[in-house]
Amino acid sequence: MRVLVVEDEAGLRESLRTQLVEAGFTVDVAQDGEEGLFAGLEFPLDVAIIDLGLPKLPGLELIKRLRAEGRTYPILILTARDRWQDKVEGLQAGADDYVVKPFHFEEVRARLQALLRRAGGWASPQLKCGPIVLDTRAQTVTVEGRPVELTTFEYRILEHLMLRAGEVISKTELTERLYDQDFERDSNVIEVFIGRLRRKLDPDERLKPIETLRGRGYRLALAREPA
Repeated sequence: MRVLVVEDEAGLRESLRTQLVEAGFTVDVAQDGEEGLFAGLEFPLDVAIIDLGLPKLPGLELIKRLRAEGRTYPILILTARDRWQDKVEGLQAGADDYVVKPFHFEEVRARLQALLRRAGGWASPQLKCGPIVLDTRAQTVTVEGRPVELTTFEYRILEHLMLRAGEVISKTELTERLYDQDFERDSNVIEVFIGRLRRKLDPDERLKPIETLRGRGYRLALAREPA
């Protein structure tokens, strides 16, 4: 999943970047509202974290402009203001949730995961498609109750496919969710990861969990299970 962090306090910004990368996110950062607006419009994001007290362009105005430009990804507000009016204003501007500073990173991570699940139509932290179960809290995967060991990139691809199960996801989109914008990308890498996922999830080729749609991308073909 690709997340944008817009935070003017350098120490907090870098701390969030480091912890989010360790949690398996691809992270873009911006230090003021103008940078945040550029990144929020130009990068293929899954979710954004936006501080309200930003220089150059206030957080509330940034959120309003992103929504006005049709960006629908979830937005989590960071705010040092504990007045309920500030929280309401943020939600009315188009944000989806908020965290009050100071906070524990675990809370931020949990709220991000919940926002991403809801955006994909999932109510439970466990994503179930046929016999495949992906637990977003523990970051574990099982198939028919059997644990499956995945690398970080394999897990990220599977999570993205399962969050949007039934939808066609292009190779370009998967690549952009895996790597920072300045990372040198190889178009064949996604094919390699998909091949490895298929072998690990379906070693005897019974389930056929991931479809390839030539010229279009990939799709998680197993039906979603209710929570």
